[in-house]
Amino acid sequence: MTVNEVLMPGETLGLMGGGQLGRMFAQAAATMGYHVVVLEPGKASPAGEVSREQIETKYDDESGLASLCGKVKAVTTEFENVPAPSLEFIEKAGLRVCPPSAAVAVTQDRIAEKHFVSKVAGVPVAPHAAVRCEADIDALDATLLPGILKTARLGYDGKGQARVSTIEDVRKAFRNFGSVDCVLEKRLALKLEVSVIVARNSHGETATFPVSENVHRNGILAVSILPARISEDTAMRARGYAAQIARALNYVGVLCVELFILEDDTILVNELAPRPHNSGHATIDACVTSQYEQQVRTMAGLALGSTEQHSYAVMLNILGDEWFDEQGVKREPDWAGVTAISGAKLHIYGKADARRARKMGHVTCIGQSAEEAMARAREAARILHLPEPD
Repeated sequence: MTVNEVLMPGETLGLMGGGQLGRMFAQAAATMGYHVVVLEPGKASPAGEVSREQIETKYDDESGLASLCGKVKAVTTEFENVPAPSLEFIEKAGLRVCPPSAAVAVTQDRIAEKHFVSKVAGVPVAPHAAVRCEADIDALDATLLPGILKTARLGYDGKGQARVSTIEDVRKAFRNFGSVDCVLEKRLALKLEVSVIVARNSHGETATFPVSENVHRNGILAVSILPARISEDTAMRARGYAAQIARALNYVGVLCVELFILEDDTILVNELAPRPHNSGHATIDACVTSQYEQQVRTMAGLALGSTEQHSYAVMLNILGDEWFDEQGVKREPDWAGVTAISGAKLHIYGKADARRARKMGHVTCIGQSAEEAMARAREAARILHLPEPD
């Protein structure tokens, strides 16, 4: 297909990955009149449940990829670790791939990503150093400590990370990670962690959503506040950085740029996620266009939708922990109580088994003021036995 060909409603779109992000993408696609075929090795996936078909095969299985290519006109991803060579395979078959394999390859390696963001896109990142061998540890600049050692590949939700204070801590963590390539990042005093969802289509049109303020617990996103409680100038700089990175990547699709805001309002890029993001869930209920609708629009070659925010929002993640009481006895969360809250929008992901730390759903509380949205979120948190957001 040609670069700027428009895919009309009734066409079929492909999705690599069957998790909750894919589920919400498939729901947005169906609303706009598109069909979705999922490629996912697991049975009864959340995305597969709401799609036309699921191809149950590994992400690098060429027969499965060929089958997908024969059924769809464009392909997207719902998690960042889809093998870049699989996306190259689909591109060579002549299909539109959003995001492009070259962009995904950059984001799959933290060392390459930090180099690209700082040296190519020209956006600041935290002080860091690559750690590929023990000799790199011996040569580390002591000013990077205390820091966080992260595996260069495959880490998410706090996995593949270790806090380190001394060179020997770094050495021990490096060995515990199997001596795989890592990056050491200086630990900084943060005011806030925020993120920006940016969409870019094949015409080069770019749109950013309002900045989301994010709170993590045990390395997993717990709360997102939209818009972030930051100055307009800081918000504009954050959104500008996200657009700058998307352009430098020649990106087509939806990208999340996670950022640190320091006490002096300096903004540093933390990492990129080449897909919709947990912190963007609130856009479903609080913005004219959701991040998932934007994902459909970029795939189809359509104009991007408005990212205007019509309601204040606070999003609470719901983990599998909420299905267990303090004694570990299984229980069902009080959905009736949550849905009785005015402005509470419940999203459950269709996962069969609730496990601790597993993302099972979220609730977004919207309001006509930041205070109203927060009050509703606190009420929802009390009902779900979650820590109340501040």
